[in-house]
Formats: sequence, C-alpha cells, structure tokens
Amino acid sequence: MAKQPEALATFAASARNNSRKPDDVGLEATPATDGLKTNPAQKVDAATKVLREGVLHRDEGADKAVDKLPDRTRDL
Repeated sequence: MAKQPEALATFAASARNNSRKPDDVGLEATPATDGLKTNPAQKVDAATKVLREGVLHRDEGADKAVDKLPDRTRDL
C-alpha cells in the first residue's frame, strides 16, 4: 500500500497556493512529500512539555523541545 503525503506539508503548500492543493501533490507520497523521520522519544518529550505548560501555566521548555523537531510545514 502506498504512503500518503505528509499532511502538514500538504496543508502548508495549500496555504501558500491560495488555499488550493498544488497540482503536483497527489494522493501518494513522493520523495518530496514523504513523512520526515523523527525520533519518537523527541516527539513524546515535546508533546509532554507542551501539555504540561498548558496545564501548569509555567515554562516547561516546550519551545526548545519543539524547535528540535523537523519542520513539517516545509516547502514542497
């Protein structure tokens, strides 16, 4: 089964294209739209810090943890 394109990258490309999905972004992932490899532990750490900041209303280091993750809104 073919992979789907990275959703956030597709949304970002649509936003840059007057709210229309670019014609070259299909329903199957290409090397340009394939998911980005990310360490699962980094994603868990960032998500935990974001949620803790939302609940505790204090700095838990979420900004730094999120900045370590790849930019999923990259240009296609």
